[in-house]
Amino acid sequence: MSTVIQLSEIFGPTIQGEGSQIGRPTLFVRTAGCDYRCSWCDTLYAVDTTHRDSWYKATAEEIMAEVERLSDHTPMMVTLSGGNPAMYDLSYLIDMGHAKGYQFSMETQGSLPRKWFSKLDVLTLSPKPPSSDMDTDWDKLKECVSLVGETTQLSLKVVIFDQHDYDYAQSVNALFPELPLYLQTGNPSVGGKADIPGVLDKLKWLADKVAQDKWHKACVLPQLHVLAWGNERGV
Repeated sequence: MSTVIQLSEIFGPTIQGEGSQIGRPTLFVRTAGCDYRCSWCDTLYAVDTTHRDSWYKATAEEIMAEVERLSDHTPMMVTLSGGNPAMYDLSYLIDMGHAKGYQFSMETQGSLPRKWFSKLDVLTLSPKPPSSDMDTDWDKLKECVSLVGETTQLSLKVVIFDQHDYDYAQSVNALFPELPLYLQTGNPSVGGKADIPGVLDKLKWLADKVAQDKWHKACVLPQLHVLAWGNERGV
């Protein structure tokens, strides 16, 4: 029997703005609800229950039908996002999509280990740094890493706002030295008009710091969708 999934939105095709898949065409399936409340969350409409009137429930079959409609029945990458998509059992949706030629990417903070992570084509684990006001459960993060399948492309991503976040990212790197690590500059103006000059200044600061520290493994990225569309939703 198909699991009912609480959704915030399904949209695209657009491009992935973050992480290892940055710039790649994708469709987004954004689930509703999260076990975290990050201080700088840029998708509160999918996290805070004050927005629950805009959420809706759908089965895996209904979600897949919408994915096929939006993609004009042309297989492509589907990004599972949130909120925290790991709150739901998405294994059946992934199996259905794979059978039709679609691929699945997901980002989660690594707080909820799930056996079905092994089915994903791409998994980004994004533990939250000190600026988020959230605490990392390192054992659960390690378990998430252990559940990834042999063919899953796994990487880490840490959002950077300040030196404390930077130090945290270095700790993450030390814990998982074998995994690719992406450092993404944060967006400080999620509640209004995007401060593009401020975002670019932070990107320059981070790039210069990584170069000065000779941290050659780290990959510095902007939020590409913020630079292209500001804080506009659903693109």
